[in-house]
Amino acid sequence: MSWRLWLPLLLFSGFLGLAAYQLTQEKDQTIESRMVGNELPYFELPSAFEGEPAVNSAYFQQGGPKLLNIWASWCLPCIAEAPQLEALKEGGAEIVGVAIRDRPEDIERFLAQHGNPYSRIGRDDLSEVQLAIGSSGVPETFVVDGNGRIRYQHIGDVRASDVPLLLEELRKAGE
Repeated sequence: MSWRLWLPLLLFSGFLGLAAYQLTQEKDQTIESRMVGNELPYFELPSAFEGEPAVNSAYFQQGGPKLLNIWASWCLPCIAEAPQLEALKEGGAEIVGVAIRDRPEDIERFLAQHGNPYSRIGRDDLSEVQLAIGSSGVPETFVVDGNGRIRYQHIGDVRASDVPLLLEELRKAGE
């Protein structure tokens, strides 16, 4: 009968030991994308604004490398990354935007307040493109070479320290 009294204490001690061990292990924050190295999936999105060019996967197979930025007007980190996208544009990057679950008037207001670094903006009302390319959220930026192949994926907002890295990834994608 005495072992029955000690069993819960032993199990709880084992759990505490396992938890303490896990807390001492190094944390790997790298998220490996399964889309890097693959072609963009086929897609066609309407333009965010009437009379502007649409966004489709074929556009990424024309010319040099481009950045594909997944964003939304309702996304706070997207506001934080806006100056860095302008810096990327000034550095020679062509940036194609995909606005997720957004209304044209909200997109227009966002761009008026925070700048417009995009050569084109498509509206992804159902997040279909976002899911097809393996994007886990907004914002997210992909480097796509001139053949439509994803060469690099940046998860989260672009910070000032990321600008040189993205410009270098674009340069490598153009080789």
